[in-house]
Amino acid sequence: MLTDRRILLVIGGGIAAFKSLDLIRRLRERGATVTPVLTRAAEEFVTPLSASALAASKVYRDLFDLTDEAEMGHIELSRAADLVVVCPATANLMGRMAAGLADDLATTLLMATDKPVMIVPAMNVRMWEHPATQRNLATLRGDGIKVVGPDEGPMACGEFGPGRLAEIPDVLAAIEAHFADGPLAGRHVLVTSGPTHEPIDPVRYIANRSSGAQGTAIAAALRDLGGRVSFVTGPADVAPPDGVDVIRVQTAEEMRYAVEAALPADVAIMAAAVADWRVENASAAKMKKDGKGLPVLEFAENPDILATVSKGDRRPALVVGFAAETGDAAGDVVTHATAKRARKGCDWIVANDVSPATGIMGGTENAVTLITEAGVEPWPRLSKTETARRLAQRIAEALA
Repeated sequence: MLTDRRILLVIGGGIAAFKSLDLIRRLRERGATVTPVLTRAAEEFVTPLSASALAASKVYRDLFDLTDEAEMGHIELSRAADLVVVCPATANLMGRMAAGLADDLATTLLMATDKPVMIVPAMNVRMWEHPATQRNLATLRGDGIKVVGPDEGPMACGEFGPGRLAEIPDVLAAIEAHFADGPLAGRHVLVTSGPTHEPIDPVRYIANRSSGAQGTAIAAALRDLGGRVSFVTGPADVAPPDGVDVIRVQTAEEMRYAVEAALPADVAIMAAAVADWRVENASAAKMKKDGKGLPVLEFAENPDILATVSKGDRRPALVVGFAAETGDAAGDVVTHATAKRARKGCDWIVANDVSPATGIMGGTENAVTLITEAGVEPWPRLSKTETARRLAQRIAEALA
């Protein structure tokens, strides 16, 4: 619940602004106090009266309101909240935030605040994918701003793709997770998950059987302990958990860039099954079977993300790697994983046997061995959810 939590809600000027009214209602149902701030563009979609009625609070709109500014109202507003939420965050508003502009009440509040800020982007798919938006997004994340969404789906403009406002229950879950009491409260946790897809041509790729279930469960368990989770996921079968900052990628190169952009963090859990190689001569067009022989694929090594994080200048206090092995005996798995921990420079390795007979890769259960400097600790076969909870608790204890 959000009893007595004070939320300053900045409503940007996009078609998704009408959903902010539902967010106000649900926040108040959970006991929060909501103070709405409307941009000029937002008033084209949401009336101040409707926002004020739902919030049972005055709506703020103008930087140069003489009554409010006689007492430096924009400074007071920016400091009185426990959390500043921007929903929807348009491409324009994100750009002004990233540039440090303060040319209206909303951006001035965002510049003047000393409280955590969360943005919920919503825009056309082309605007979301534009390099300028992605640069601004990386800047905002680097500034410590939490990002919720966007989702992928149909939009009011008739297009389909990423850029759709995250569902309001997901936004609520993220806000509740921010305020969650737990041993990881105030900690930033980075989790990678899922497979990567390395293109051969526009319709074919190299992948593996990882479903992303274990990484997703780990992210949810760390969230439940109060952590602020950045979740970098490849194209997994399992949907990402609510209440975490989701960064979707396809290739190992994209995952490396996303991980670097998400740092610094207190702990990194590298659970993704990253492809070791990529096709260096991937075709720009679909390869045809033309009777002239088999195509020749030239391979190159992908970046070693775990080693890069473990040995980098912005190394988290705790780095946890995963070793998915196959072997004739359990000892083979432990031997390979122990050597991997030393080679990569990480603190812990979570090793498991993913031979087809185990049913672990793509399944609902896992049987892992935790390898640390202190030794080797076999865990019993458990659901992936319970495995994640055990690991999250151990991480919390290590960071205490």
